Amino acid sequence: MDHDTLARQIDSLCRLEGEFVLRSGTLATEYFDKYLFESDPSILRAVAEQMVPLLPPDTDVLGGLELGGVPIATMLSSLTFLPVTFVRKEAKTYGTGRLAEGRDVAGARVTLVEDVITTGGAARAAALALRAQSAHVSTVVCAIDRSPGAETPLLDARIEIRSVLTLADLDQARLARRR
Repeated sequence: MDHDTLARQIDSLCRLEGEFVLRSGTLATEYFDKYLFESDPSILRAVAEQMVPLLPPDTDVLGGLELGGVPIATMLSSLTFLPVTFVRKEAKTYGTGRLAEGRDVAGARVTLVEDVITTGGAARAAALALRAQSAHVSTVVCAIDRSPGAETPLLDARIEIRSVLTLADLDQARLARRR
């Protein structure tokens, strides 16, 4: 599936109209439900296929961020045969007490996998936590980069963002659908 078709499909599937209460508590008449593309196998696969060339060639392990990055990282692992670790928002307080489940990251070059990046907070926290476990983290690949304008929200943490789609791509897809 080409880039523009993917943008149109994701936008038409995930952009909902109605009445929604946002995390901030404000009301909105439009909502972007990212889990709708992640739960559609053909779109999930198309996103992962477009992520493959974005992966740094020296990637040892894919780091799927809880929750939205997990299905994408799993599909990406299936396509590339790279091992995966699933990175929690917080370490478990029981059992192994791990922050990352799956492949050990000590000494590994980990490429983070995320669904949507807006402020980069989850990716930053995951990178810092994995670096504390001796992982090398310098890149996050995401399905959609929604960071405003020309901002690079992870620059201060020395993390490059590589995205399949941007907010501008989705806005352009929405405008094309309305014509």
